[in-house]
Amino acid sequence: MIRALLGWGVVSFAVLQVAEPVLHAYHLPEWWLTVVVTILGGGFPVTVVLAWVFDLSAKGITRTAAATDAGTGGLGLSGPRLATLLLALGLLAAAPGLVFFFVWPGAGRRPAEVAAASASAPGTPSIAVLAFADLSPTKDQEYFSDGIAEEILNALARVKGLKVAGRTSSFHFKGKNEDLHAIGATLGVANILEGSVRKQGNKVRITAQLIKASDGFHLWSKTYDGDLTDVFELQERIARAITSELKVVLQGDQQSRLVPVATVNPEAYALYLQSSAIFNRREGSRFADAIGQLEQALKLDPTYARAHSRLAALFAISTSYSVRDARTAMAAAESHARRATELDPSLAEPHAVLALLFGQQRRYEEESASFQRALALDPDDVTANFWFATSRVVEGYGRQGAEVLDRVLVLDPILPNALMWRGTQLFNGGDLDGAERLLRRANDLGLFYVGLGLSSVSDSRGRKEEAIEQLIPALRVFMGDFPPGSAEVLARGMFGDAGARARALAILDAYLVTKPAVVTGIVPYALIRLGQPERALAIVQTAPTGNDALVFGMLWGPYGRAARGLPMFPEFARKVGLADYWERHGPPDSCRRIAPRDYVCE
Repeated sequence: MIRALLGWGVVSFAVLQVAEPVLHAYHLPEWWLTVVVTILGGGFPVTVVLAWVFDLSAKGITRTAAATDAGTGGLGLSGPRLATLLLALGLLAAAPGLVFFFVWPGAGRRPAEVAAASASAPGTPSIAVLAFADLSPTKDQEYFSDGIAEEILNALARVKGLKVAGRTSSFHFKGKNEDLHAIGATLGVANILEGSVRKQGNKVRITAQLIKASDGFHLWSKTYDGDLTDVFELQERIARAITSELKVVLQGDQQSRLVPVATVNPEAYALYLQSSAIFNRREGSRFADAIGQLEQALKLDPTYARAHSRLAALFAISTSYSVRDARTAMAAAESHARRATELDPSLAEPHAVLALLFGQQRRYEEESASFQRALALDPDDVTANFWFATSRVVEGYGRQGAEVLDRVLVLDPILPNALMWRGTQLFNGGDLDGAERLLRRANDLGLFYVGLGLSSVSDSRGRKEEAIEQLIPALRVFMGDFPPGSAEVLARGMFGDAGARARALAILDAYLVTKPAVVTGIVPYALIRLGQPERALAIVQTAPTGNDALVFGMLWGPYGRAARGLPMFPEFARKVGLADYWERHGPPDSCRRIAPRDYVCE
């Protein structure tokens, strides 16, 4: 028995020493290591019983002498009963691992699938706030009804001890008349708030009802009447009624107020809601309208902190769609974000915007600090978490990025952008099936540029023409500064023959000869895909592009392997500031440090 137990211990130790690096090398989920430990632990009682009943001698494996008396075994059991006992002990030992693998919500499933199934812990109240219906006479107040629901959702999301499904996932069911039980299961919540808004002139009527998702039972329903000057008070009464019904204990300042009075000017508030509708849909072609609405709102109320914050966010992401006025937009974004933090230090969004801006300027330490401040103020803010996840990927820490994306998908299970980035990380790790599943889900949800990921999967499966058709509409999103038809030429160049590549390169050359103040990220992205990684890195290391995330997100995947292997890559990492960041925070996933500020990447 002693020899067997020592052998079991040595083997277990050796397996654990090998398992962890192998799991990381193949980018397997962390729960696999837990499975290995559980199985090794389960082997202990089996080893004890087998060592007790059998001996290992020169004759091979034999029953122990004490176990042969009257054919009953040392346990006093007949042969069949002994075999049954051993089988039962084996199953009992394996039970923890089997339960973990088949019952635990994350085992054996992809992160986004876990997110959809991850209902809150037992006893933790949970809710989804669906988009409110517009019952106004002219049916032109959809932005207002959506805004009212979103304000209530945001207020509830800040309540500790209450799980609230993210806005994008909840609003996905708008106008679809789907079964509430299915919605609750998809979002992982037990309760659903739905309602309607009727706005006529300055008068507002809000009807809200709280429903138990499992059986459709109405827990609470009420109608609130007021005028536009009362709108925050009406939202406060609804939010407080919900927390009371769900028996949530309010803490700190929330005992006195859940919905802050953001502005005393009803017109400024209406303009904020209109611009937010454009921002939430990421309608790049209408960003100028949204910016104008917020600027008008700030003329009406210069101290409207959330208007400053949302205006900063619009300016910050506008460079992803066009870089014509990139420097002006970034300066305006920083100015409004800082003003928002001065007016309301409790807002998380402006700190997330500052982090995004610092990342775009490759000021990575300041980016990290701003993200930490944003997440300290609101740990469950979906946008801040999503932008933080993408920053991890951009800086080479793909595994950390994937972990944060999994958290985003718990908060907002069907957020298209998060599904896209998580699917891309699966593709980078070689999981084509998992990647395609998430990317097609993002496509079904209407994400315009998901073809960037889907085309990669199709390319890996040898479906070139399908990859081209998927890539074309995705490229159009980022090519607002190019002539019509350029996306088609680039896509066919990436997958075509030498002639197609030459035509694609001519498009890029014609753009670069104009010497744009800020180069759009699609240029180095396309150059890498067209077989000119040296040229791409030379452009990127000169100055930030209009969309570094587009370039760096691809750089750490299979298409970026040629660029990472170039002799110039270590110097590139130093020039763009990544090497200094890695010195403080450790090497990225696919790189190793060979000297100070000198990294070799695979």
